[in-house]
Formats: sequence, C-alpha cells, structure tokens
Amino acid sequence: MSFVRNINRRRAISVGVLGGLLPFAALADNSITLEDSIVTASQTAHSQLSAPASVSVVTRAELDKMPVYDLADAVKRLPGVHINNSSGYGRKEIKLRGMDSDYTLLLVNGRRINSRDALTSNYANDFDLSSIPMAAVERIEVIRGPMSSLYGADALGGVVNVILRQPTNKTAAGVAASYENPTKGDEGDIFKSSAYISGALIENTLLGNLIVESTDQEAWQTDQLSLKGTDATEQRRGTNALGTMSWLLDEQQSIDLDISHREDDREANWNNSLAPLATRLTTNFQNMERTTFGLAHNGNWDRFNSRVRYYYEDVDLTDDSQIMTALRGRAGEVEQKNHTLDGQISTTLGSHLLTTGAEYRRTTLEHNQNLGKETEVDQKAIYLQDEFSLGALDITLAGRWDDHEVYGGAFSPRIYGVYNLTDNWVIKGGAGKAFKAPSISQSDPSYGVLACRGYCTVFGNADLKPEKSTSYELGTLWQNERLEAGIMFFNNDIKDLIATETTTLRFVPGVGPVAVNPNLTYYNQARTRIQGYELQGRYAFTNTFAARANYTYSDSKDRDTGDQLDYTPQHTANIGLDWQAMAKLGFNLDYQYTGSQILMVPAGNQLVREETGAYSTLSLGGNFQATKELTLKAGLNNMTNTKRDEVAQAADHILMGRTFYLGFSYDI
Repeated sequence: MSFVRNINRRRAISVGVLGGLLPFAALADNSITLEDSIVTASQTAHSQLSAPASVSVVTRAELDKMPVYDLADAVKRLPGVHINNSSGYGRKEIKLRGMDSDYTLLLVNGRRINSRDALTSNYANDFDLSSIPMAAVERIEVIRGPMSSLYGADALGGVVNVILRQPTNKTAAGVAASYENPTKGDEGDIFKSSAYISGALIENTLLGNLIVESTDQEAWQTDQLSLKGTDATEQRRGTNALGTMSWLLDEQQSIDLDISHREDDREANWNNSLAPLATRLTTNFQNMERTTFGLAHNGNWDRFNSRVRYYYEDVDLTDDSQIMTALRGRAGEVEQKNHTLDGQISTTLGSHLLTTGAEYRRTTLEHNQNLGKETEVDQKAIYLQDEFSLGALDITLAGRWDDHEVYGGAFSPRIYGVYNLTDNWVIKGGAGKAFKAPSISQSDPSYGVLACRGYCTVFGNADLKPEKSTSYELGTLWQNERLEAGIMFFNNDIKDLIATETTTLRFVPGVGPVAVNPNLTYYNQARTRIQGYELQGRYAFTNTFAARANYTYSDSKDRDTGDQLDYTPQHTANIGLDWQAMAKLGFNLDYQYTGSQILMVPAGNQLVREETGAYSTLSLGGNFQATKELTLKAGLNNMTNTKRDEVAQAADHILMGRTFYLGFSYDI
C-alpha cells in the first residue's frame, strides 16, 4: 500500500478542494493518475474497474463535444440516468435507477448543494442543476445506487459529484460561446458564453482561478401545447461567477478558498389547465440568488491524509408568480441557509486503508407565507470505512451514524466486493442500507405548498417517518483500451417512501372547480421496490472510430398496490458513434430512447394516471480544431423532429423539436 506518489506534488496539494479525496492509490497494484481516478465511490482513488460501486464519468473532453447548458444535459446519456421533465415548461430533474430526483444527491467537489426547502420538489431540482457553471467543470462522476454510508441522507438513488477545474501554476485563459436555435415553433433561442483565467499569483505558493458564465434563453412556444399562449420552455436569464484560491503552505499542506454567486431569473406563461378557461393562463415569475463560500485545509502527511473544511450556502428565492400573488396576495420570499463543517482522515493500518470522518450540518429556513418563525434543523454524523484485500477479492466495509435533531439516529452500513478475475475483468457487487429524513417542507404542518393548479394546498405532516432502503447489486465489467462490456443487476427496497395525497375537483356553477379536499398532506408508502439491470459497452474499431451503448431496464412498483411509479420509464437506451475523420475534424452521432411511462394528465376537473408512449431522438455534432487555440463546433439536436404523443402533450410535457447549434472556444 502506498500514497499517490506519482501525482505531481504541487498538483496533489493544489487539488485541495477535493477535500483529500485522493489520499491513496487504493488497493491497486499500480498507482493511478488524477485524470484516471474516481473518488466519489469511496472517497479514495480508484479506477472504474476497481471502484466499489457502479460508476460512470463524463470528462471535460466529452463536455466540449456537445451543447451542455446544465448538469442534466451533461449526464443524460449515461446508463441508469433518466432526465425527467417534471414541469410543463421545461424544467428538468435527474433520476437514477427509477428513484425520484429527491434521492439524487448533488455534490460539488464532494460538498452537497441543496435548495429543496426553499424551492420544493414540485418545481424539480432544476435550480440546483443550473447553479453549477459548466465552464468550471473538470469532470462529473455519477454513482448509481444508495451511498448513505458515506454521504448520509438524500443518497438513496445515487450521487452526482461535479469536480471543478483547479487553479494551476501555469497561466491559462479562454473564452467560449454557443448559440442554439429551434427550427420549429416560436423563439426559444439559447445563447451561452463563458470565460476563465487561471494561474499563479505567487509561483508555487498562491494559485487562483476565476470563471464566469452567462445563459440567455428565450421562452419557446409550439402548436403542440394544449393552450395557445403558454410556454413549452420558460425564459431564463442566468449569470454565474466562481473564484478559487489555493495557498500552498508547504509540500504537505494547502488552504483552499472558493466563492461563487449565481443569479437565476425565470418567467413562463403557465397553463393552469384545471381552471375555468378565462383564468387558465397565468404567468410564473421566479428569481433565485445563490451565494456559496468554502474554506478547507488539506494535509498530505507521511502516514495519513487529512481534510477539515467549512461550507456555507445562502439561497434567496422570490416567487412572484400570478398563482401565488392572486391566492395569497403577495409574492413569496424564501431564504435557506446551509452550514456544513466536516473533517476526514485517511490512513493505512497494516493492509487496511481506513477512512473516517465526521460532519455537522445546520439548515435554516425563513418563508414569509409559511413557518411563523425561522426554522432550524441540525444534523450530525460520523462514518468509518475499511478497504482491504483477501487475495484477488477487494472488500469495502463502511458504516455511517446520522443523528437528526427531529428524527433521531440512523445507521447506514454497506459492504462491497470486487473480485479481480484478471487485470481487465472483475465481478463486483454489494449490499447496503440508506435513509432519508423528511424535509422541513414535508414535516412542518405550518408549511403549505400550493398544488392542484392552485385549488388545494399540501401541508407538512409531523407524523412522517424517515424513508429507509435496502439495496443489492451484482454484476461484471470487462475493460481495456479498445473494449468495455458490463452488466449490473440491482434491487432497491424502500420502506416508508414519502408521497403526496391527491384529490379530485368538482365543478360548481358560478364558482368553477372546487377541490373535494383542499387541504392535503404527505404520507408514507409502506413498501416500494425498484429492480432491474444495466448493460453498457464500448468498442473502438480503429484508433479513429468507436461505438458506445447502454441500456437500462427499471421496474419500479408500489408493492402494496402493484402500480408502476409515475414518471419512470421501464426502458432507456443510448447508442453513440464517435469518428475522428481527420486529425482536426471529429463527429459524434447519438441516439437516445426513452420508453413508455405513467404521467399525471388533466381529464375534466381532475388529474388521472395515463401511460405515455416511448420516444427517441437522434443528434449529430461536429468539432473542428481550426488552430491550436480555436475550436469550432456545430450540430443538430433531435434531427428527426420527434414529438411526444397526445398524452404527454395534454400534460404540456413537450419535447423540443429540431434545433441547430454552433459554438466556439478559444484557449491560450
């Protein structure tokens, strides 16, 4: 067992904000480089073969090949990933292995980002997805399957960890811009620009970078909409600024500081489809400002590695939507603050690689229309992980104890094994438990969220139980430079899954629709099961031409009723071709298939569950290296102008038609 000695010392220290995630070339015969490593699965360095989890990685080079406007665009082609349009005007959420987006934990450099109490699940986690400037991303790691043993609550479905670009000694700078234009429908143009600069303020001592990004998207309308004048995608104006500073104290220590700020404005004409015709068209205005601050000390000592860090997130939301102001007489003002303090140590004890840590989190929430006063919730945790080998079998044992101020303690154990049949072929699998405590909005009876298109309110339920899951997976993976092939079977049993009550509306002459039960709440579904399998493969026919594919089957059911879970397709698949036609010219062709699923669709004065059919899209992109510094790209998304069926259109879940995009990047 040895520390990662082959990583350049200065880079190993300046990587700081990874929080000591690369202390060891864990349980491998050969050291691995930073570029090749995966850190999210165990918080220690692994290759994709040796990682104790089902892992996929999106690199910076892959991001540069396609139009990527947010995190959902970046990961949508990975196995086990479903990007759900959770609202009628284009907002997205990331679902892993059939689990709702509430159970996808979003991390930036290993630190969670979360605005779910300020902007509840009904609005998706799109504001969180767009809070990360894509120009700042070095790579993205996606872990499929529960990871509560390391990361605690919210990780029942899996983890998406965004690793940001780190400042370097060498001065570098660049600008980029892209433009996308829908060829069908009205407006919808998207313009995105970014710039970055990185380098040493004091050589080998003080390094820094600054990244700025701006997105301007017009609202898009189409004749597929059920009500003329509504928007299929909302208008967005967003700006991001992120700065990082790394102070290399000596050969073993660094102090890292990062600050970010984002402003995100949204506007959409909304089809309030259950209301009388005269009042069906309402306008949705929302503005979110997010500020983050992080400070970390990282040590690379002779016998162990250490990390101590503090992270602060302040989310301010103004909800000035017509449905809000008309029913409650004033705009919503919400502020959520997240404080996190954690520490971690990794060391070797004989043949064992031990990682232990502790975490303290405080969430505070203020809401001018809910919560008579500021609400505060504290959570504390400790965890321990042991990685060791028994011959060709690499074993990971982990456990985490979480103490929630309201819901008490919960233990999340995990065991995982990787059996090395050869240097290129492994069998891997494991089992674990995970949990998720109800959010403030779900548990506080004074917190009411408008629902039923404004005709009812969902209040928190103080009697909710935490959600718990038990998961298993088993599969095999073969990988070398030319060929990759793998299959993974998974099963996830969830107890006390939190769901929302529903109601029906009746029409009262002279009054209009009236909710039979206007005051709803949340409840626990006793038993839910999600099981299936993932296939993935890649083959390089030549040095310039390669194919890749993946397929996921996910069977998600309420075990008490036998009903399939909503918004969860059983079948998803992706096929891609990459061709480097010339030294400076490359093309990529991508086919994406989404199977049938259940949607909640307006029918008369109520919402009913209906099945919407499968659909597929085809996209083509190209990159041209015009000069050493200048790269050009262009392409078509949804080349065949595929439309979703009438069921999806009735719920205003519209697939954007054929779009043309072009862009450039200039790096020095």
